Amino acid sequence: MTTTRSALAASIDPAAEAALDGLILSMADDEFVIGFSDSEWTGIAPILEEDIAMSSLAQDELGHARALYELLAELRGDGQTADAVAYDREPGDYRHARLLDHGRGDWAMTIARRYLYDTADGTRLEGLATSSFAPLRELVDKIRREERYHVMHATTWLERLARYPGEPRDRLIASLEELAPDAATVFTLLDGEALLVETGLIAEPMTALEARWRATITPLFVGLDLPMPPPGDLDGGRTTHSEPFRWLWGEFTSVRRSDPGAIW
Repeated sequence: MTTTRSALAASIDPAAEAALDGLILSMADDEFVIGFSDSEWTGIAPILEEDIAMSSLAQDELGHARALYELLAELRGDGQTADAVAYDREPGDYRHARLLDHGRGDWAMTIARRYLYDTADGTRLEGLATSSFAPLRELVDKIRREERYHVMHATTWLERLARYPGEPRDRLIASLEELAPDAATVFTLLDGEALLVETGLIAEPMTALEARWRATITPLFVGLDLPMPPPGDLDGGRTTHSEPFRWLWGEFTSVRRSDPGAIW
């Protein structure tokens, strides 16, 4: 954070500025990591229609990430560009949810991870729909219009795999069980969260949003006889990252590191 506040930061409570910075960074990193990871399906998805669909979803997520990084750069006002925020950090400096650290895996793993993330992200976005910070509120309104289609896509595939006996269902259940300990890390407690709630930057604490998310997904999981993710240990949910993410980081920063002046 700079000692001289940016014009954008001047519109919010100074005490909440660092907390808002952390919230926006966590959201941007979530979208960036899942967008880049899922873009790996381009050209190898199970069917042509899904090749196109997954590429489109990944492009949406990367677009959301860019918009959030740009908002964060403007909020900080320190001259750092969105490109620099996105690419010029070490792996341990990223603040995405540990749910997204899991490798791409097979199609069942991708669908399980995307369903858990998209539904959780949808609940988080609901909590920001009335944010007192207008630039974030307006951006969230745009993102929500696109994310509802992501949830529909993931839900359709989750139901299809769950209802197809044998290997498709078995692989889906195995993926859900592997992801279970990290499923709720989208709702990891944020530094300064009490200030975010107090100043109206977010409507509710993450614990309340997590409870709402669980209530949202429970009917489908019960109806399909799928294992519900248990309450997990969220400690380090955005700071402890895996080797698969370090590999992914190497991939998405390779061009930037070879040509630091390149524009994203």
